[in-house]
Amino acid sequence: MTETLKTHVLVVGGGPGGYVAAIRAGQLGLDTILVEGDKLGGTCLIRGCIPSKALIHVAEKFEGMVAAAEEKGALGIHLAARPSIDFAETVRWKDGITAKLNSGVGALLKKAKVKVVAGWANFTDGKTCTVATAEGPVTINADHVILAQGSEPVELPMLPFGGNVISSTEALSLETLPDSLVVIGAGYIGLELGSAFAKLGVSVTVLEARDRILPLYDDALAAPVKQWLSHAGVTIHLEASALGLDATGAVRVKGKDGNEFTVPADKVLVTVGRKPRTQGWGIETMAVDLDGRFVKVDDQCRTSMRDVWAIGDLVGEPMLAHKASAQGEMVAEIIAGHRRHFQPAGIPAVCFTQPEIVSIGLSPSEAEAQGVEIVVGQFPYMANGRALTLEGDKEGGFVRVVARKSDHRIIGIQAVGSHVSELSGEFALALEMGAVLEDLAGTIHAHPTLSEAFHESALKALGHAIHI
Repeated sequence: MTETLKTHVLVVGGGPGGYVAAIRAGQLGLDTILVEGDKLGGTCLIRGCIPSKALIHVAEKFEGMVAAAEEKGALGIHLAARPSIDFAETVRWKDGITAKLNSGVGALLKKAKVKVVAGWANFTDGKTCTVATAEGPVTINADHVILAQGSEPVELPMLPFGGNVISSTEALSLETLPDSLVVIGAGYIGLELGSAFAKLGVSVTVLEARDRILPLYDDALAAPVKQWLSHAGVTIHLEASALGLDATGAVRVKGKDGNEFTVPADKVLVTVGRKPRTQGWGIETMAVDLDGRFVKVDDQCRTSMRDVWAIGDLVGEPMLAHKASAQGEMVAEIIAGHRRHFQPAGIPAVCFTQPEIVSIGLSPSEAEAQGVEIVVGQFPYMANGRALTLEGDKEGGFVRVVARKSDHRIIGIQAVGSHVSELSGEFALALEMGAVLEDLAGTIHAHPTLSEAFHESALKALGHAIHI
């Protein structure tokens, strides 16, 4: 027999946007149900952001120990033997982190009095879905529906997932390290994971159909990453297309000059992008308009159907967990009667490669393309004391601020360097608060910290840098 539930707010999808929307709705006193067929936390927590950063951390520690085991040692540290790694044990440690966070999300939902229904939802109309749970079907009818189903990896027709062809999900759960890995796609996911496996001693080859790596970032930001990849022995083939696998399991490749060759691979990691999860849950039964492959929404995340909302990866780029979370919080507050709009000054994009990259707002070329007259201040990592203590001076890193020439309003910030992701919050705050160069120049930054490079970039734009 089918159980029937009625609720004011129904959230479908338990990723960052979904659980934040549900928690905030519960905090505001709204009767709320969250439906999730996977573990709470979704792609980011279970098989994306968090586990990949855990792997990157392990890779960095292992790389440092390998360097210390070499004859000359590293930073005065000498190991008598080269370290080894039990990758299955590493994965269990990573899984422990995700389990702890998953449990934490469950506790927060319970505290907010959100009812969680575990199972996959299928909509029969715009406000009604049936969930296939372990105990049997549950039908839920709601006044408001928040769609937060997220996204999934794009599969290549000539390299379908299965066997040795894997997505980032499988890459983060391998029981043993492969001897060789071919990465298809030189975007941030491919290069984050490819760099980590290279540090762990895997022979890595990257194939990219375009003429440059990291196409979302400008050449100056990508250059230090490309330099590190070369130094680490990662082979990169640009303007190269994968054609499939040959009989031995090697990847067949068409190079930029039209020649064909093969690259041996124990595993093939396909990272050519993600697509919104718009299939398999009954979107065709809803009066929801699409904008290309995404669900069309306005600046309050309203869809074309009254009281049906969509957030996160479903509604377009950037496909980032923090965007989804911000939208989820906003929608819950609008349903509760608050006046909100999703109009951020910028959304920071972070690439956890070696070195890390952060970008928010307009780059110099983007600003100039819009006809904005600008001033730019750029401060090198090699002149920052804290960066020197982190060995960040070797990577060609920098912090760059872009401001309108007319009023010095900051309109963009970009940086590349060791641990620079930790500055992304300060960058976003400066942009969101409408800071001008003088605000940044007049703010005392603690010494010695990487944040001083941000301060110095503003001084450089104003024409009176202190340390360069």
